[in-house]
Amino acid sequence: MQAIILAGGLGSRLRPFTEVVPKPLLPLGEKSILEIQIEKLKESGCSDIYLAVNYKAEYIQSFLGDGTRYGINLHYSVEDSPLGTCGPLSLLKDKLHAPFLVMNGDILTKLKFSQLYEFANTVEDTPLTVATKIITTPFRFGDVKTENNRITSVQEKPEFNFEILAGIYAMTPDIFNYIPDNQYFGMDTLIQVLLKKQVPVGRYLIKDYWIDIGMMEDYERAKIEYSQT
Repeated sequence: MQAIILAGGLGSRLRPFTEVVPKPLLPLGEKSILEIQIEKLKESGCSDIYLAVNYKAEYIQSFLGDGTRYGINLHYSVEDSPLGTCGPLSLLKDKLHAPFLVMNGDILTKLKFSQLYEFANTVEDTPLTVATKIITTPFRFGDVKTENNRITSVQEKPEFNFEILAGIYAMTPDIFNYIPDNQYFGMDTLIQVLLKKQVPVGRYLIKDYWIDIGMMEDYERAKIEYSQT
């Protein structure tokens, strides 16, 4: 099994940390986010990981090396300019000839990637299976219901559930038919293109621990939660 980790982002919302260290290498205990991802992918049977890098690419390459100390083969694909969350895949299309996984470099999860991979291989006629996660978002105001200018009920600070893109995907090589070469292109755009062309898109709901480390509060939360789950 092969995987791509998208590790080229600027991490601007995690400054000043990311002015020195690229976001995927921020530490969580004794290991960085990327090292945890690499080890989890290896546990799921992954033999080769391609790291799509841009910002502080040499730092990442120097830190991780060729993967020998992790017992896995690490390869690097360096973007000359930022290509978004999907564009970097076009640089690797000659390397990927079997179904593969893709994930963002700022995701932490206890998901068993082999289960997503096996599920995606059972979904017929789709080049893309999207992992999703249901998150609960609290609303900071009371929700008022009325009728004829009279209040009929009040729900204090209700919570809303949303099913979101989890930043993890299973793909087949056919996906490259829908990704432009060496252009800025996002995963959300890819999904919209597939839906417009009436190409089926699979969905795999993650029920395991998951967090997107996009902001400082997410990073602080992850440092506490990940070791406890």
